[in-house]
Amino acid sequence: MNTRKMAVKFGRVALLLAMVTACAAVDADAEPSKGKVNLQVVPGVYRFDVGDFRMTALSDGTVAQDVYKIASNTSPGELDGALHRGYVTNPVEASINVVLIQAGPRLVLVDTGSGELFGPGNGGKLVSAMTATGVRPQQITDILITHVHTDHSGGLIADGKIQFPNATVHVGKPDVDFFLDPANSAKSGYDIHYFNEAIKTLKPYVDAGKVRTFSGTTEVLPGITASLHPGHTPGTAFFVAESRGEKITFIGDIVHFSAVQFPNPKVTVVYDLDTKAAAAVRTQQFSLFAQQRMLVSAPHLPFPGVGHVRAEAGGGFGWVPIDYTNRQAK
Repeated sequence: MNTRKMAVKFGRVALLLAMVTACAAVDADAEPSKGKVNLQVVPGVYRFDVGDFRMTALSDGTVAQDVYKIASNTSPGELDGALHRGYVTNPVEASINVVLIQAGPRLVLVDTGSGELFGPGNGGKLVSAMTATGVRPQQITDILITHVHTDHSGGLIADGKIQFPNATVHVGKPDVDFFLDPANSAKSGYDIHYFNEAIKTLKPYVDAGKVRTFSGTTEVLPGITASLHPGHTPGTAFFVAESRGEKITFIGDIVHFSAVQFPNPKVTVVYDLDTKAAAAVRTQQFSLFAQQRMLVSAPHLPFPGVGHVRAEAGGGFGWVPIDYTNRQAK
């Protein structure tokens, strides 16, 4: 028997064995469960398209946030009412969302989650979610950092080493200048841990020549434009990806708590370096997003964190999540 015929024969045998195994598995599961079922948590993945860009939202996990300790420029009474109207209880479970963009030959991450920096059980699930899509860290060509905070740049490093060895990191120059100089902690009053963690996560890429900064509105990649919106941090950036007349804006941390900050954009958070500027950016951009019916991606809104901002009566806003789809794209 020649090699080709042997391969066909063995292939048929393997297929038959697989079918028998599958049938056996189905038969074994036919009876109702008589005990506790160990249900597995699977990686969070949600896929959608923007023009020719294939977008995949990836969950890095969630983390509980005490809104009464974190929110500022508000009152306990206002927070009570907002949480009640939003059917949310404290602490609020904040998502840590990352988006993978397939842009032609490039594989681009928008932020990298918290990595190991929040400790076991809090975040750190990006690589498992990404692996579930068939993508390995070595395949990432570019990383867009909305701002240099732990839950956005922490995943750059794993076990003290560069996690994405073939990627170029694109980040606002004001953030690099600010966070890689620990002296700015005393000058600004901003907690030193932000600076220590930036040195731990971002500086290895700087030292390796893998960081490209921008100071104004810049096309960082074909079809992807960055712009600076300081307030939350000095170099907080938006990234707009546009293809065939469709676009999405990655807005970073201009919103943390949807139930609170959409109705009242003036509510700030303790993570804001400049609370007045952060509130002004939020109010202005919410209005713009609503007017333009812009599709936006927010890292801390419930996974996948993609949807639209809607203007509401009385000057507030609301959040409309993207329609869920689960079918083969045309």
